[in-house]
Amino acid sequence: MPRFKAVHKGLKLLPIDFDKQLLPGTFEHALCYLVDHELDLSDFHGRYRNSVEGAPAYDPAVLLKIVLLAYSRGIISSRQMEAACREHVLFMAVSGDSQPHFTTLAQFVSRMGELAAKLFAQVLAVCDRQGLIGREMFAIDGVKLPSNASKARSGTRADFLRQAEKMERAAAAMIERQRQCDKQPEAEEARAARKLERLQADARQLRAWLQDNPEDRKGAKGRVNLSNRTDNESAKMATGKGVIQGYTGVATVDEKAQIIVDAQAHGTGSEQALLEPVIEATAPLRNAGTCYTADAGYHSRKALEKLEADGIAAFIPDNGYRKRDERYAGQERHTEKPDPLWDKSAKPVSSRCYTPTDFHFDPQHKTCICPAGKTLYGNGNHCLIKGQPAIKFKGALRDCLSCLQRQQCLRTPEKTAARQVAFFLPKAEPDNALIRMRRRIDSDAGRRMITRRFATVEPVFGNLRHNKRLDRFSLRGREQVDGQWKLYCITHNIEKLANRGAWA
Repeated sequence: MPRFKAVHKGLKLLPIDFDKQLLPGTFEHALCYLVDHELDLSDFHGRYRNSVEGAPAYDPAVLLKIVLLAYSRGIISSRQMEAACREHVLFMAVSGDSQPHFTTLAQFVSRMGELAAKLFAQVLAVCDRQGLIGREMFAIDGVKLPSNASKARSGTRADFLRQAEKMERAAAAMIERQRQCDKQPEAEEARAARKLERLQADARQLRAWLQDNPEDRKGAKGRVNLSNRTDNESAKMATGKGVIQGYTGVATVDEKAQIIVDAQAHGTGSEQALLEPVIEATAPLRNAGTCYTADAGYHSRKALEKLEADGIAAFIPDNGYRKRDERYAGQERHTEKPDPLWDKSAKPVSSRCYTPTDFHFDPQHKTCICPAGKTLYGNGNHCLIKGQPAIKFKGALRDCLSCLQRQQCLRTPEKTAARQVAFFLPKAEPDNALIRMRRRIDSDAGRRMITRRFATVEPVFGNLRHNKRLDRFSLRGREQVDGQWKLYCITHNIEKLANRGAWA
């Protein structure tokens, strides 16, 4: 029987050279070199006031290394980061055997704020020096993620006012019942007192929130948006996995090496309003030949007119571009697949009457023949239905009253004498920004750009969502969430630097 050397598992005392754990070409090696030699962290140093008095603090460079290394490993919890610094050799090497408390790490991330934008810009400048930004195409996309906010605490001020009044009435009713009833057992009396205290505390919190927020949140068009009492800058958004309370993380990716050139987090689910901030933020990076691509969610007349006015090339499809592209022919078969959230299968038509498709309309001669073979006469040649030109027809009384198919043709044959039907006429195609973009998307060049956009931006979100396990934001407030989103995008860019052999 063969014999093998013993394999040791578990606890063992070993002398370790931390510097030799950071192998060239790895993410951790690129991270440490970047933080130690390329980034300016003086803005972080300005936050400390312990040069004369106070205990020594952890170096912001160490905390930044720990957080970015944790994000690259799919760790978002500060408690897990603290445990990794105690138990994982790689975290020990990166942090110099520092073991900051989880509250220190959590406070460092939550107070990042606008400094995250400065760090992002510095890392982006390093990527540019390394030749990783091509400036030929910037692809824009976003992802909706829940944040540290309660979806159940969303509503308008009127909703919250009704809730507060309901709680106050319930508390008053409990107090009145306690006065009228006999002496209760001590346990029940204590339980009722705790319930009353919670009810009154919730009502006071609601009243305080209403006082601090005298107006409803307003959308871009003045429409009232739902507020949230745990994080009023977040938004309730519909996703493929249900409704969430959170933020939309938007990333702009350069085609050459999939470097994220801009990252923003917004408390809105409408992507149409997010295109202009992205175009403005990436203005210093683009050149005369840079073009932008995005999905149909960013398609709007206002944004397209702004792009044309500024002379910026863009390829942004509308919602119907797949129906016009033969490459998507046959996609209807996917609607037959079951979906636990939304049944996409075609709904049966409840009406048993003839529809306009059952009538034969000749647009050239402007004639219409009903399913019974009778000719209808026109009673409206120049009418508009919802802004679209149409032509109306009506059956003759001598034909309709004696027709054997009245039950199939009319919904109420006992009340309606003759059938009427309308057909839409082709609308004259105007020449505006929407039509010009549609022509551009339907061209061969536009279809190639859509394919290039998929290949550029989708792998980036796959890396962040799947490899880095980013499934939620752990903070509240747009500034804090925006900082965390930028840290994740910094992690992605450093990974690209490491993969391209920078400082190997």
